[in-house]
Amino acid sequence: MVRPLVMRCGAFGDMVLVTALIEQLHARFGTPVDVITSGGWARPLLAPRRGVGEIYTLRSRRTPYWLDREQQALVRRLRERGAGPAWYCDGGGHGRSLLRRAGIADALVCDTRDLPWLPGEHFVERWLRMAALTPPALAASPPPPPPPRAANAILDLSADERAACDAWLARRGLAQRTLVAFQAGNKRTMRGVLRRRASNTKYWPEERWGAVIRGVRAALPDAALLLLGVREEYGLNEDIARAAAVDDLHNVADDLPIPILLPLLGRCHSLVSVDTGPAHVAAVLGCPTAALFGVADPKRFRPGGVSTPVAVLTGSIGGKPDILGIEPQAVLAAWRQLTAARHQSNG
Repeated sequence: MVRPLVMRCGAFGDMVLVTALIEQLHARFGTPVDVITSGGWARPLLAPRRGVGEIYTLRSRRTPYWLDREQQALVRRLRERGAGPAWYCDGGGHGRSLLRRAGIADALVCDTRDLPWLPGEHFVERWLRMAALTPPALAASPPPPPPPRAANAILDLSADERAACDAWLARRGLAQRTLVAFQAGNKRTMRGVLRRRASNTKYWPEERWGAVIRGVRAALPDAALLLLGVREEYGLNEDIARAAAVDDLHNVADDLPIPILLPLLGRCHSLVSVDTGPAHVAAVLGCPTAALFGVADPKRFRPGGVSTPVAVLTGSIGGKPDILGIEPQAVLAAWRQLTAARHQSNG
């Protein structure tokens, strides 16, 4: 049998969550799982993980097929690979036709659009239900059901990733330090000149980040504080650093590749973040995370899964969900409670 294929072209955090599906299919079929996805970060995020096979990436699924050589090349590679069971996990239906073009018949596909949402269901719970589905073409001789597991994503870090992070920390003089991280940016931050605009529903003002950072500094005077992000978020972090006006605050957005980010978050004392990819990584790796939500539903998108160490903060303005309704004191209170609980459990 051709090994399983998962198609999920989501954002960074979406792909962290779908690792639950990949892991379950790997356990169920006993073979690596191939993945079709998007984003330059996808390969370093997924390739080192247990159970991940070939990774195919697409920049666009909406460009007409006959105008997109990348889509055509993907179809050729899938035809060469052969038709096998596939799990299509993009709710919008974009790119679904590529599987048909590659000769993967509908009877071989489990489509997320055919699976109704359950009340209050988290995405990881949904992916675990998806992993238990069998394509109609295999119904006569289905593989065994996947083993039961907790409804959380999974990221198994490699020894090479941990060693690279150790070297990165040493170069910056941060080895053996207590580290508290902050993630203020998100993918919408990078898409326009104006950070505070209607489409950026995860924007939280720089002065509020500054107030939270000062509160964390007062609570942990000896900790090194890290402003995370990609290069496009470096300027945002600089503005936050000026608003915070504290010592030992490091803007590392100029040099933070994915293979360093993951083990770094696993090392951190805690993270304060908007609802974005690094929050999902941190939660999966056991880093206490205070996550600020805008319009997204925390029941579906709670970082990492159902029972990861996360404090979810929501706000509203005019009766509608709005991240600007979250005040710094609420974030600090949640962070203190979360980290105190971890200290007590470890003690």
